[in-house]
Amino acid sequence: MSADGDSMNLTLKVWRQRTREEEGSMETYSLRNISPDMSFLEMLDVLNEQLLGSGAEPVNFDHDCREGICGMCSLVINGQAHGPDSETTVCQLHMRRFHDGDTIHVEPWRANAFPVVRDLVVDRSSFDRIISAGGFVSVNTGNPSDANSLPIPKDVAELAMDAAACIGCGACVAACPNSAAMLFVAAKVSHLGQLPQGKPEKEARVLAMVDAMDQEGFGNCTNHFECEAACPKGISVENIARMNRAYLAASITSRD
Repeated sequence: MSADGDSMNLTLKVWRQRTREEEGSMETYSLRNISPDMSFLEMLDVLNEQLLGSGAEPVNFDHDCREGICGMCSLVINGQAHGPDSETTVCQLHMRRFHDGDTIHVEPWRANAFPVVRDLVVDRSSFDRIISAGGFVSVNTGNPSDANSLPIPKDVAELAMDAAACIGCGACVAACPNSAAMLFVAAKVSHLGQLPQGKPEKEARVLAMVDAMDQEGFGNCTNHFECEAACPKGISVENIARMNRAYLAASITSRD
């Protein structure tokens, strides 16, 4: 790795694609004097400043909070979703993780259900449609109530909150050989289905969300566990097993 305080010279191979319809290709760029204290996105900002200065089109990429919260920074770096660090989003990946003289390949998520919009930006609205298929809880919430007014076992609360940590970035899909979205859907099903507020619709929810996932064209689980390894929030594949059991039970009791 680069020593702190030493600048780096890098070669970037970046996926460029003007529209959904056009074919894309990797283009090569050289960067000099990159600080190891920069985040990966800050390094891309430097690249874009260089491109704009030369009259070229900047590289389009998604970003928002740059604090590891929103999940927008969806990039495959040297073949790994979100890059080489575990449980880390691209915006929290620092250039000290690389070496002076490295060649870094940067690509968008690769999945039929995530079509490339332009360059490194993909359309992840399929996730929104899956969530919408889950519907809403029927419990009236009203004004904020005391946290102790609805007792929830500690293990159940922890399971639900661990699943709720999913930020919907899509790294699980990008890492899976079949482009499966089962970890994402399972996290949402576990989050909503474990708590009392979500139990009334839990059977209808799991059926609707899994059916929506299939309609969007995501693949089936490969049992490679690449999804868990790529997830920046460390969502466990145990949620997939839990969702499969819930789906089977709901299929037996709820379908005509």
